[in-house]
Amino acid sequence: MADGAQTGASRRDVIQLVAGGGGLVLGFALAGKGEAAQSAPAKLNTYVTVRPDGWVEVVSKNPEVGQGVKTSMPMIIAEEMDADWNKVRTLQAVSDPVLFGRQFAGGSLSIPLHWDELRRVGATARALLIAAAAKSWGVEPSACTTEPGRVIHKASGRSADYGSLAAAAGGLTAPDPQTLKLKEPADYRIVGRFTPQVDTPAIVSGKPLFGIDVVLPGMLFATFEKAPVFGAGVESADLDAARAMKGVRKAFLVEGSGGLEALAPGVAVVADSWWRALKAREKLNTRWKASEASQMSSRRFEEMAAGSARSAADKVVRHDGDVDAALKSASKTIEAEYAYPYISHANLEPQNCTARFQNGKMEIWAPTQNPEPGRQLVAKTLGLKPEDITVHIIRAGGGFGRRLSNEYMVEAAWIAREAGAPVKLIWTREDDMRHGFYRPAGWHRFKGGLDAQGRIIAWEDHFITPGSRDGQPGRSAAMAATEFPARFTPNFRYNLSVLPISVPTGPLRAPGSNAISFAVQGFIDELAHAAGADPVDFRLKLLGDFGLVGTPGRDGYDAARMRGVLKKVAEVSGWGRTKMAPRQGQGVAFHFSHMGYFAQVAQVRVAEDGQIKVEKVWVAGDVGRQIVNPSGAIQQVQGSVLDGLSGALGQEITLENGAVVQGNFDSYRLMRINEAPPVDVHFVLSDNPPTGLGEPALPPAPPALCNAIFAATGKRIRRLPVDPALLAVG
Repeated sequence: MADGAQTGASRRDVIQLVAGGGGLVLGFALAGKGEAAQSAPAKLNTYVTVRPDGWVEVVSKNPEVGQGVKTSMPMIIAEEMDADWNKVRTLQAVSDPVLFGRQFAGGSLSIPLHWDELRRVGATARALLIAAAAKSWGVEPSACTTEPGRVIHKASGRSADYGSLAAAAGGLTAPDPQTLKLKEPADYRIVGRFTPQVDTPAIVSGKPLFGIDVVLPGMLFATFEKAPVFGAGVESADLDAARAMKGVRKAFLVEGSGGLEALAPGVAVVADSWWRALKAREKLNTRWKASEASQMSSRRFEEMAAGSARSAADKVVRHDGDVDAALKSASKTIEAEYAYPYISHANLEPQNCTARFQNGKMEIWAPTQNPEPGRQLVAKTLGLKPEDITVHIIRAGGGFGRRLSNEYMVEAAWIAREAGAPVKLIWTREDDMRHGFYRPAGWHRFKGGLDAQGRIIAWEDHFITPGSRDGQPGRSAAMAATEFPARFTPNFRYNLSVLPISVPTGPLRAPGSNAISFAVQGFIDELAHAAGADPVDFRLKLLGDFGLVGTPGRDGYDAARMRGVLKKVAEVSGWGRTKMAPRQGQGVAFHFSHMGYFAQVAQVRVAEDGQIKVEKVWVAGDVGRQIVNPSGAIQQVQGSVLDGLSGALGQEITLENGAVVQGNFDSYRLMRINEAPPVDVHFVLSDNPPTGLGEPALPPAPPALCNAIFAATGKRIRRLPVDPALLAVG
């Protein structure tokens, strides 16, 4: 576990193979002639090794954070290789941008970026094995075919398993991957089949697998205390009191450099157990320097947003048509204000990292979503050469965007160098909750106009978001000028104001979309009810008969695909055909993000005391023509929905005197298992390239929930998290 999985290929093995047409660059190394001995495993390329016993080892290049890529990416390779999945082992790659290109988990991009590349990796391995068999039998490769794990020559009845061909195949020159014919979907034996995640047996049996499980010889443990107010420096700390505690090896100040995303100021304590390091940290009695950030509070943010909402916007981001004239001529006008809070990623595995500094070189074991920027950050902060830093990618117990930042990696590396021994740094839950890069808060002030036929003829959104003093939105706090219903409403205006709030923010699962969808789809629902229209029919009319609007892969929005999932979810949920009991209702919402089109219907029952029971959620999604692993895909959608519901029902980060109030799951509530509803998932296949699933199913969940609450109670939810007291009878 400690050493991680190695690919065994050197950087000099790498060749660049350019695909035709689109200019896609494939970076996979090919085994050289004579490289493999008969008794040794044969490396056919960077990703594929075949052992003499017939087992195939396939490397997964991207970090595994629960999204299933350690299963799905090797499935793609194994499919085109025609491997026997029952004899495939998947290995986690180390971080190596020369061998593997960019390795990251984010943006639901693992499948769309690598689908064609990995297919050709597998096809190349298969071609080498066929060539080896054909050469041995004295026949043309075109006369041979494959079955799982075997090459077949039908004319003579001969066959050979991959293990017996491995050494010979490893000594051949690989063909140009662009010349190889790839499988048709009808011939798939692995892709498209329900496949358990490869790590599941280790997870359910409690085997060491995650970053927090890493153990090195002679390893010490560390905690790192940072100021409750973001960025404040250390004024004093009782280091002697900490050093006097049993088992403590080191206690020292860290001045910090590079800001919150690098090395923040703090106090490190290193001991022979993590518990002893933590107890010694409690003796520090650290005093922190004064900071302007201590003036920050959630109440102040609300006052700033309210003032901004009633003032002229900082700028107009988009203006189509004449919104003012359309509002003036509208048969009905509706105004509403929506708000949502900062929220934490709340990974069940808190941030952690293990580091060893030896002979001028740093070795790191990190549950990171973005290893190469972490390497560069460590190099810059510690004054090391990037090539002297090795990063082992370790499975993370949840990422959700939090582990795209790597400050915990820098902290571990710094402490390990100062300690003179391998060190595992583990944050407490309170550290994790109070030193995050939060989903940004946001405020929307909407105006909408309907004509006599109940169609939207005007839409205005004054979006207020946190950011810097120069008027730039914070990380993940912006909203695109093409956000729906832009381009679908003739008179559309998007105004933007930026509040100078210095709370650190960053991407959280479906960044931007996870909150904007709540506001936009909630207001669309209000307009539907004002028009006296069925909410599904109203949305279908809003989508109109448009096809693709904009440019695919950039600002493209395919209304036909969205209509398809909206109709599907209405069908499977029994929308309009299911009789509801008192204080029971269904709500609908849709959203496009991360190249995925999703629509959802939530059904809720609201008790007289306002408590909400989510009874069921139906989901329809379009992520292209191929679902790689239906088992993992369904799990991703279900997890996204539950994640979105959990955030809407109970999660909020607030600040007082510049410090985060919430510190653990008693004050920052996640959905419990007995509260989780069944989630019925349906995929609508379309003739489009396959895209990712880690994020796009989340955004419709909060508005579908809130629209269902309105259907059940007549009370509109315009602020998250939902307050049950507002729904109580009497």
